[in-house]
Amino acid sequence: MKFRSIFLSDIHLGTRGCQASRLLDFLREHESEQLFLVGDIIDFWAMNRGIHWTPVQNTVVQKVLRRARHGDQVMLIPGNHDEALREYVGTSFGDIRVVREHIHIAADGRRYLVLHGDEFDQVTRHHRWVAVLGDIAYNFLVRVNAWLSLTRRTLRIPGYWSLAGYAKRRIKRAVSFIYDFEDSVIHAARERGLDGVICGHIHSAALREVAGLIYINCGDWVDSCTAIVEHADGRMELIEWGAAKPVTLIAAVVAA
Repeated sequence: MKFRSIFLSDIHLGTRGCQASRLLDFLREHESEQLFLVGDIIDFWAMNRGIHWTPVQNTVVQKVLRRARHGDQVMLIPGNHDEALREYVGTSFGDIRVVREHIHIAADGRRYLVLHGDEFDQVTRHHRWVAVLGDIAYNFLVRVNAWLSLTRRTLRIPGYWSLAGYAKRRIKRAVSFIYDFEDSVIHAARERGLDGVICGHIHSAALREVAGLIYINCGDWVDSCTAIVEHADGRMELIEWGAAKPVTLIAAVVAA
């Protein structure tokens, strides 16, 4: 299937939680003229504690580089977990451009602010130690979830359920974290006179209209395995690459 653009974020290569096999399957089935990597592609935070780099993760990197060599426009926007790459903003690696943020003009003329979004997370900005501690706890839940998934498969329980994702949603909703984040990025897009924003960071996939602007979050490839795709006519679609069904539309397509 060929799209005009694909947006991916929060892949977290180098960690046990990275679902590189699913991502590789997704990339094999979905081609695009443009590929946007919207932050936290490589998890340097976790790799400082211990590297978990598998052959399939290496294949994902090779797949992306191959796309860039074959003419796809590939753009990397570093996030907080791969913030070391921000030192290379304005340069290119193997035909992959590294930028701080980007204004994407969709085929229907809509203009989107594309950025990772960690600059709108007050915990990450002002209380880094809390963010790191939360990251360690989250990775622990991801490892526990691997055992739960194995148990579910052994018992032949259908579907995919994430303990880490469940805990994250309950805790963050309790403190209105997600809603504050969404309001902040939408406000930034509105101030620039844009039509919407495409971001990542909070591992909570979304595609909806908020106060007249379009809020899009790519989700992640640890829990949800989601991506944003742009069709040839500019329509945006949120895709979940699940285990039970190859592709599931989990949000309404935004049309002109």
